[in-house]
Amino acid sequence: MYKRLELHNHTTESDSSITPQELIEYMVDDQVDAFAITDHNTISGHYKIKELLKQHNYPISCIYGMEYTTYYGHILCLNLKEYVPWENINLHKPELLFQAAKEKGAFVGVAHPFSYGHPFARGCRFDMKITDFHSFDFIEIFNDPEPLHEVNERGLLWWEELVLKGYPLSFTCGMDLHGKWDMKQQFATFIEGTPGGDIEQELESAIKNRKTWISKGPIVEIKINDGEQSITFTIVDTKKPGFHLNTLTPYYLTLRTKKGTTVKQISTEAPLTISYQDLEDETILIPKLYEFDTTIEHLICVSPTIELN
Repeated sequence: MYKRLELHNHTTESDSSITPQELIEYMVDDQVDAFAITDHNTISGHYKIKELLKQHNYPISCIYGMEYTTYYGHILCLNLKEYVPWENINLHKPELLFQAAKEKGAFVGVAHPFSYGHPFARGCRFDMKITDFHSFDFIEIFNDPEPLHEVNERGLLWWEELVLKGYPLSFTCGMDLHGKWDMKQQFATFIEGTPGGDIEQELESAIKNRKTWISKGPIVEIKINDGEQSITFTIVDTKKPGFHLNTLTPYYLTLRTKKGTTVKQISTEAPLTISYQDLEDETILIPKLYEFDTTIEHLICVSPTIELN
């Protein structure tokens, strides 16, 4: 099964208007499988959410994390077991903090890297100078409330450029909730899992193996047929509230490589198979799904990077 994750959320433990209990109930009402608590510079909400989940037996899992909020950028940590002091924060060496969090078992990502910074929102833009792109795990390529072109498209393109250079980076998205905002027609993160499975282990597997999707609803399932020298793509409906697949709507699959982008029309009714020969020996492919046309406004899914031997 595919699990829908909401990986960037705040509560009244930092600067949100919703309490930990309201956050849980809001996520349950929107049919979320698991959500993260990522308050700014505090893990004080972890215990409260653990107790609430235990007392009320909510049908949802929590991923415990934090958002390091600095004057030079924001860093998301997921599967964070304990607070990691950030005296090591350094404009020219963010790897010090990345490593400190990873040593505690956390996964580390850059949040909304191209957000507006000074003078509108000092610190929201990621201005730290990364020199080791193997030192962190993921990039938040879509921060749903942020402007599409000025922030999110740039985040997506940055991640794509790094992946095409060979860096093993996963990707996520997030609502960055500070209140009860509408999550319909917004991107969510999806991973593979099992009913009742350990969400921390499933998230660990997804990030380590770079098998995350972001989608407004449908995802593109990928099957590599080595024997037949081809790849099969299938549109799968996750039933995310607010999005409806329509057999009359034209859908397009794009594959970005180092050489350029291939565009294929794809049906909701039948898989699409592309031969290796059509890919011109490219070994790194980034699949994306669009509706109506291939402009960023009509992007509905980014799928895991395909790496061919």
